[in-house]
Amino acid sequence: MAGKGFVEYVCSKIIYDFNFGYAGTLVIHITSFVVLQPTLDTSLPTSLSQSGGYNLPPCNILNLCGFRVLFDCPLDLSALTIFSPLSTSLYEDLHQHMPLMGQQEQTKKLLDKNNLIPVEPYYKTVEGLHLWNVSLIDVVLISSPMGMLGLPFLTRAEGFSAKIYATEVTARLGQFMMEDLVAMHMEFKQFYGPQETNFLKMFNWEELEALPPALKKIVLGKDGTELGSWMPLYSAADVKDCLRKVQTLKYAEEVCYNGTLLIKALSSGLEIGSCNWSLKGPKRNISYISSSVISSGTAMDFDFHSLQGSDVLIYSDFSSLNVASCVENENSVFADVTTNCSTKSDNTYTMELNSCSLLNFEESSEELEKLNFICLCSLDSVKAGGSVLIPIGRLGVVLQLLELFALHIESSGVKVPIFIISSVADELLAYTNILPEWVCKDRQEKMYSGKPVFAHEEFIKEKKIHVFPTIHSHELLMMWQEPCIVVCPHWSLRIGPTVHLLQRWHGDPNSLLILEEGLDSELALSPFKPLAMKVVECSFVSDLKLEKVPQLLKLLQPELILLPDYTKPYFIPSGESLPCLFYTENEAFRLPSSKNFSQLNIAADGASKLTFLKINEDLTISRLKGELFVHQGKHYLSAEEHAVFSEMRPLVHFGKVDLNSLSFALEKSGVKGSIEKVNIEDGHASNVLHVFEPASALIQVHETITVISTCDESLASLISDVVHSILNGI
Repeated sequence: MAGKGFVEYVCSKIIYDFNFGYAGTLVIHITSFVVLQPTLDTSLPTSLSQSGGYNLPPCNILNLCGFRVLFDCPLDLSALTIFSPLSTSLYEDLHQHMPLMGQQEQTKKLLDKNNLIPVEPYYKTVEGLHLWNVSLIDVVLISSPMGMLGLPFLTRAEGFSAKIYATEVTARLGQFMMEDLVAMHMEFKQFYGPQETNFLKMFNWEELEALPPALKKIVLGKDGTELGSWMPLYSAADVKDCLRKVQTLKYAEEVCYNGTLLIKALSSGLEIGSCNWSLKGPKRNISYISSSVISSGTAMDFDFHSLQGSDVLIYSDFSSLNVASCVENENSVFADVTTNCSTKSDNTYTMELNSCSLLNFEESSEELEKLNFICLCSLDSVKAGGSVLIPIGRLGVVLQLLELFALHIESSGVKVPIFIISSVADELLAYTNILPEWVCKDRQEKMYSGKPVFAHEEFIKEKKIHVFPTIHSHELLMMWQEPCIVVCPHWSLRIGPTVHLLQRWHGDPNSLLILEEGLDSELALSPFKPLAMKVVECSFVSDLKLEKVPQLLKLLQPELILLPDYTKPYFIPSGESLPCLFYTENEAFRLPSSKNFSQLNIAADGASKLTFLKINEDLTISRLKGELFVHQGKHYLSAEEHAVFSEMRPLVHFGKVDLNSLSFALEKSGVKGSIEKVNIEDGHASNVLHVFEPASALIQVHETITVISTCDESLASLISDVVHSILNGI
């Protein structure tokens, strides 16, 4: 038995396998000595929600080294489309419908004329997250501002004490978005009053089942399990409290959680400040890839080189699979995946070629073409006397659009004001020009040459762009003119200035609405029908295209790849070339061990005094005594100051007791007995040795324990010595 604060082991070759979830510097007390063997690792990823595109990143929980790590905590803001926007329709008769029968008639009475729910909105969190005991979550990693919108629901929950990490920019942009969401929701509070209205209590289960199919799918989910995900929105105070608990990081800055997990944020290229994650523990190195883009017109490029050589790669987001074009080109995607699926390569030249091929894919140029198209369509509407409404929530897209609009307007000679309406717009735009280390190289070069990182700063000074906090602000009303171009929230078309402007322009065939693909436009636009204005739906890059994923995996060379199960049709045909496993939503998934042993670092003075005993060709053991602790993700053993080494300590014995050998050895010592077979409690037979001379004793041998029962202390001592004599000792 080791003394207080120290641990003694029988171990192999100074390489050990510890299957404990260490938390900081530990001291372990043990009462037995074992040869430690490799077992399954305790990494248990659980997918709480799959990707819903840019605005709804996936949410996963990973159990690593005994710590539960939550990746992202988004809100499904597309679910707001089931509610009625604040409009004159709320004052209209809700019962102007054709007569209905039974439960459907009762349900219809609770809906407005557009079959929407006319109450203060609730907000839909990640399915399954509300069922977790939040006190069991140890770490929360936020990959993007959109992945942060549900975080106040967690931080205000009783028992939540997890450490939250996000990049500096993600935390700030997430703050702007949450504060703006609270401000927009306040309009509902002012309309319905301060008392909370729970829309779920309006309906019994039969009425929920009788909802129109589009609403029922959103309210209950496809399996009817998502009703508990709806919650009233958090407050501004909740947002402030949440942000106080966030520890911000720079790109590639390494932090150590509890002395065990090394955590690092790496640029994903999707949005300014968005990141992927690298986690290194004593047994595993894990890379987590969220929505990523190789190159961007605003954000720093995807830092995939820093993710190379990990034990496990979790590729969580395949938003492109939700785009129809990807399905249409499925056959060509299959061909690309199956012909580029080798993950291991010793040829550096080949890796460099693959890297160049990956980087040559100009996603930013494709994005620029789409933005120019939007500008051209917008100017056509303005020339026809219509106005343009742009409720796009992507910061990078909006910043580039503002630059292009100003250039197109100047070159065309058309005079039209650009209004930006948001409670956080002024502060947000100012913030974007002080982020040189977070943006792409082209933007950084602008700063080094003395130019603004983004051109909107100059355009605001030149009065080409006007920024206002609310649509009812006096300054905006005094300056208002049509036609105009308005950039404002919210893309759900249920809250914010967008609702009021749609009510004003929806009947104008010359006006234009720009929507981002992914929203159910039929449901979103239903309150504004009949709709005469033109609608352009655009899909922007949200992740790496599927045909480029195998090239990326080949460069990263992970030992194991984890993919969502909906990607099986695209990766299973690749056969054995990709070491892929597939995880399912809301199911825990245990990973096989990637390393046989963990490494233990021993001080040189202690290691030099170790003596080894060779058991067989594969096993050599030695005894150690010292203080065991974990620091920066590594195990250390520091020797006791006045350690007693092997030659001075009593032997520790190990091995299996053979009753025949024991009986023979006892006989030599004058102890006589016989081996008998007896039935034990579980019904199985067991061999025991009955001793009848010089006194009565019973020796029971099990797999993990040997029990000597006798009333004679001297006989017990003699038998114990004989047992030790037939075992190995060190």
